[in-house]
Amino acid sequence: MPRRYAVNCSILFTELPLLERAAAARDAGFEAVEFWWPWPEAPVPSESEIDAFCQSIEDAGVRHIGLNFYAGDMPAGERGVLSDPARAAEFRESAGVLERIAERTGVRAFNALYGQRLDGVSAAEQDRVATQNLAFAARRVAAFGGTVLVEPLARGLNGAYPLETAADAIAVLRRVDEPNVKFLFDAFHLASNGDDLERVVREHAADIGHVQIADAPGRGAPGTGGIDFGALFRALDEAGYDGWTALEYKPDGPTGFGWMKEWPA
Repeated sequence: MPRRYAVNCSILFTELPLLERAAAARDAGFEAVEFWWPWPEAPVPSESEIDAFCQSIEDAGVRHIGLNFYAGDMPAGERGVLSDPARAAEFRESAGVLERIAERTGVRAFNALYGQRLDGVSAAEQDRVATQNLAFAARRVAAFGGTVLVEPLARGLNGAYPLETAADAIAVLRRVDEPNVKFLFDAFHLASNGDDLERVVREHAADIGHVQIADAPGRGAPGTGGIDFGALFRALDEAGYDGWTALEYKPDGPTGFGWMKEWPA
């Protein structure tokens, strides 16, 4: 089946200001974009910042297919706040911002990074808080047809982040037990932690809500590492995955897409 590629504009086109990246993706031939949370310093940006972000996507004429919940200060190494009892309010406040962006841009998939383990707070308490916050988020975005995504991250790169494998993420899905909480299949993170990508697709196809790709090791473009993308794409096709495949890799130099000649859309 035809592959639908989207560009993650928080890791690609970073040679440009944030508000110019959706247009750059369009000019490179893409029809869809996704972003991490654009304002790492705050869960609730100003109205003018929200408006400028939405306007940049509208002006570019591309589909907005993915956005993160507030995840703390990602440039400083934070990877989510939803499991932190002291910061649950920040996560929930960002849900209102996502709702306003969804009204403007049509985005319906929202990545909720779990957060690293904390000193002085038991893992059980963090998991309890995370479950409550994910259920809250699921109900909030369900009102407009949204999906909450749960993502494992590469071991050693993201602090004591407790979701490392597909099994870790699926366990969270089962614990939350909301139909619109899905598994974010990120080829780089899963491969980095030793998961068999094709097996994960076969065993958890019904749980996959979104796919992101980068090669491993290195998180470069497909073809720069050891992942067999031909086999992975065949597995996704055989499993009936028909969603977007988001490009979330670190380019070697100015953003380019020469690798797509081997695996075209």
